[in-house]
Amino acid sequence: MANISLIAGKGVLPNIHPAAAITVLFLLFYPAFASDFFVFQIGAYSLVLGTIALSLVMLAGYGGMVSLSQLTVAGLAGYLMAILGHNSVGVMGLGWPWWLTALTAIFAASVFSALIGAISVRTEGIYTIMITLAIAVAFFYFVRQNYVIFNGFTGYAGVVPPTLFGIYWRDPTPFYYLSLAVAAFFFFMVVYGARSTFGLSLQAIRDNPRRMRAIGYDVTLHRIFAYFLSGLIAGTAGVLMVWFNGRISPGSVGVDVVIDILVIAVVGGMRHPIGPFVGALAFVLLENFAIDLIDRERFNTVIGTAFLLVVLFSPDGLLGLWARIRERLRLRKHPQSDGSGVH
Repeated sequence: MANISLIAGKGVLPNIHPAAAITVLFLLFYPAFASDFFVFQIGAYSLVLGTIALSLVMLAGYGGMVSLSQLTVAGLAGYLMAILGHNSVGVMGLGWPWWLTALTAIFAASVFSALIGAISVRTEGIYTIMITLAIAVAFFYFVRQNYVIFNGFTGYAGVVPPTLFGIYWRDPTPFYYLSLAVAAFFFFMVVYGARSTFGLSLQAIRDNPRRMRAIGYDVTLHRIFAYFLSGLIAGTAGVLMVWFNGRISPGSVGVDVVIDILVIAVVGGMRHPIGPFVGALAFVLLENFAIDLIDRERFNTVIGTAFLLVVLFSPDGLLGLWARIRERLRLRKHPQSDGSGVH
């Protein structure tokens, strides 16, 4: 024990916050005490949506580029899984091996994301939002009207993950752990990337692009590459999304669900990599249980109200609100001195 303490004290072992350790243990053992519904429909779905929103957090939080086309990128990957792989519709379905289909879909989604970046990075603010929203809307109408490749309004069904090592990966517990592994991998990659040379350069470009351009940085290329990396995250989540639903259709990439990704990222906290997962969990819980309190048709009203409340009272999302509450509790417990020696 003394040796372990000595090693930890020298910094060989990282200091893990108790809350983080409890969260990790909860996520790892969650399927052991939760029902299949909560494991699959709540846990796994939150992780998939959170991963898509994480790609937006990477762009907006670290690059200052708010893109409304992240679900479109994920949707392209989902469509390619159905077109290049197997489906039960009888249209297209080239029958490629699942691993080749997944890699191709993710890479194609990343290239598509980079192309979106090449179109939009020369704009800022509301113009970037409008351009990426226009691309998302155009993609939605294109896949809905194209029957030769995308099978129009019907889309594709029967798109399922493979059976490996005797495990069917769409069963609740295996799919949950698969989603958890993907989400954890990209979470740590974003955290690490934010501290890398590229990540620091991207944040500097976000804060002062003119100065970064003046000292020799290729601002446009940095931003396009950020879009490419975000496409890797969104594309991988898109593969999980089509496996989760078992199908892909224009409704999967509609304007309403495109906006949902922005809502998830903002509600959770745009500046924190863990924020999109917190926002996704809140969104999924509302989506599943709000109908017990209100009509299904009024769900968007509830989401919109929650979004407005968070933006008004905590621009940094639920994580920012929690940080403010903790700070107030800390100040009440340990009031600061006013300089006169009297607390």
